[in-house]
Amino acid sequence: MLRQRDSIKNSVKRFFGQEMGQEIVAITWPAFIELVLSTLFGMVDMIMVGQLSSAAIAAVGLTNQPFFLLLSVFAAVNVGTTTLVAWNIGAGKVSRASDATRQIIVLNVFLGLIMSIAGVFLAPYVVTFMGANEDTFRDATVYFQIVASGLMFQAVTMGITASLRGAGQTRVPMYYNIGSNLLNVFGNYVLIYGKLGFPKYGVTGAAISTTLSRIVACAAALYIAYSGRTRIQINRLGRFRFDFKVIRTVMSIGIPSALEQFLIHSGLMMFARTVSGLGTTHFAAHQIGLNISGLSFSPSMAFGVASTTLVGQSLGANDKERAKKCANAVHHMAMAVAIFVGLNFVLFSHPMARLYNKETEVVALAGTVLKILALALPGQSTQLSIAGALRGAGDTMYPLYASAFGIWVFRVVVAYIFVHVFGWGLVGAWVALVLDQTVRALIVYVRYRSCKWLDAKARHSRRNELKADV
Repeated sequence: MLRQRDSIKNSVKRFFGQEMGQEIVAITWPAFIELVLSTLFGMVDMIMVGQLSSAAIAAVGLTNQPFFLLLSVFAAVNVGTTTLVAWNIGAGKVSRASDATRQIIVLNVFLGLIMSIAGVFLAPYVVTFMGANEDTFRDATVYFQIVASGLMFQAVTMGITASLRGAGQTRVPMYYNIGSNLLNVFGNYVLIYGKLGFPKYGVTGAAISTTLSRIVACAAALYIAYSGRTRIQINRLGRFRFDFKVIRTVMSIGIPSALEQFLIHSGLMMFARTVSGLGTTHFAAHQIGLNISGLSFSPSMAFGVASTTLVGQSLGANDKERAKKCANAVHHMAMAVAIFVGLNFVLFSHPMARLYNKETEVVALAGTVLKILALALPGQSTQLSIAGALRGAGDTMYPLYASAFGIWVFRVVVAYIFVHVFGWGLVGAWVALVLDQTVRALIVYVRYRSCKWLDAKARHSRRNELKADV
């Protein structure tokens, strides 16, 4: 792993220049490791559940998009936090970045409590809406309730992670997130299968393990945030009161991202509902495909994090030229990784699917959708890395436009037509996914090429000054 990192680091420095190459690798590498390993742990999680039955995979899969829909509320806070902290760090205003982090921690506690309560009480209705069959309803409902009950802890962890990423310290969240995922895998082994004297809880055990691991991650993140060992130095003794100027700035940057996430995950709920109508076997294969697709999604997300941080810090220092160079460099790296991952999906799709389930039909279907997914990866990497650059500049509307159009036109309407009108089944749903990623990439790329995003930070500053005067 260390040799691979050094090799990548040297290649990047030769291609993009000594200083920029070092900074890109320093920020991207920990986020890359964190997100990819989190995906691998998530795959192990699903593999463990999959050993119970295909119905168990489907039960957990039914809850994924509704849960992400609850999390979309925090997108406004987290995207706005990363960008605001990056601007302040770039401008040398570390104390302001620290004050903003404190505001976000308290805000996420309140929001997390509200969403946790909503998730627990609405679980049966959500699972019914998602099209749960008789063999999946009970497990899906209990799983959703238990995982939703820990949402507050996840929200606080996400807020602290967003702040540390804005400060360019992506290595710190890598440690506590990997640690919590390791704990989750151990908890799954013990609670799903009934090891070390514990009862065999099955799907419920997976939910309990997930929630406990998120509580531990939250405790670790809070300790780090208040320890004084990072750039973010939170004053533990100072009296707290909400700074509505900070919250207003965070929300003005982040609300389009929250709307984007809401539209994405509500659209993906409809997409999942379309596929669930094909039956448990097809939906299990679909869920396996989505789970493995995280191996491509996570690296692109890591490059998006790096782009947000580097562009935000560059614009905080009023260096537009450097912001453009950083965004270009990260995009090229994201594309190279996406092509490599796509080739692996084509070559090893069926062996990967067999890790989850031994049923011949499920494995065949999952292997086919992974080959189709490989066609979406160039668009996906472009969309995520460039959207990260736009968010770092505070230009969050165009990622919203791209996601709204791509998801609702292609994954909702076109997917339904392909699956149920043309009769293409699961293949039709994944062809619609490829079209969605390609169109979203084109929309954000056109905005990026216009360079108008470079002035978004100045527009936010003027808008907030006007509101302060009023």
